[in-house]
Amino acid sequence: MTARADVLAANLDVVRRRIAAACAEAGRPEDDVSLVVVTKFFPASDVRLLADLGVTDVGENRHQEAEDKAAECADLGLRWHFIGGLQSNKAAAVAAYADVVESVDRAKLVAPLSRGAHSRGHPRSPEVDVLLQVSLDPPGAGNRSGADPADLADLARRVEEAGMLRLRGLMAVAPLGEDPDVAFARLADVRESFVRDHPEATTLSAGMSGDLEAAVRRGATHVRVGSAVLGERPTFQ
Repeated sequence: MTARADVLAANLDVVRRRIAAACAEAGRPEDDVSLVVVTKFFPASDVRLLADLGVTDVGENRHQEAEDKAAECADLGLRWHFIGGLQSNKAAAVAAYADVVESVDRAKLVAPLSRGAHSRGHPRSPEVDVLLQVSLDPPGAGNRSGADPADLADLARRVEEAGMLRLRGLMAVAPLGEDPDVAFARLADVRESFVRDHPEATTLSAGMSGDLEAAVRRGATHVRVGSAVLGERPTFQ
C-alpha cells in the first residue's frame, strides 16, 4: 500500500474499534452501527483508497464537490450521503447523485428533491433515502440547521407523499458547547416518538469524530466521521 493508504487504514482501524467498543458498552451488536466517512475537502483519490479498505458509505456537504466526486468515483458502487445544509435551488441536482440526503429540514426542499430523484435514472438505487435533520438547539439559539421537533410530523408527511423519496429516519448534530450525551438523550426521546408514528424510519444519523461514543450510547445507527479517518482538513479551503 501507499503511505496514504497506510494512514487511512490505521485511522479506520481506530475508528472501527471505537465504534465496536461503544456498541459493546451500550449492549448493542457491533453491526448495529454503520460508518459514513466524510470526505469533504479531500480528493477523489482518497475516496478510492477508502473503498479499497472496505468503506461503503461516504458523506459530503458541499454540492459541487460532492457531484464531481460522485461522478469520478461512479464505478466504485458507493452510497453517497449528502449531509450539508441544502439550498432549495440545489436540491434537485443533489438528488440526482446522492443515495441518501440527511439534511432535509424544511418543506421547501421536498418538491425539488422529488423532482431530482425522478430524473436520476439510477438502476441500483432509483429512489432517494431521506433523513429529517432535527435541531437539538434550545429555542432561539439558531446555531445549527435543523427542523424544530414540533415540525417533524408535517415534514415527514410531505416526504412520504412525494414520489421517489423514502423516509428513513432522523439526523442531528450536537449543539456547540453542550455535553453531547445530554443532547443525544433529547434526540433519543424525539426519535422514540417519531418511530412510533413511522415504524420503518429507524435510521438515526448522529455522532462525529469527537462524540460518536455518546451517539452510539443513545441509539445512533450511523456515525459521520471525517477528521478521525482522513486527518485535519486542508487549511486553504
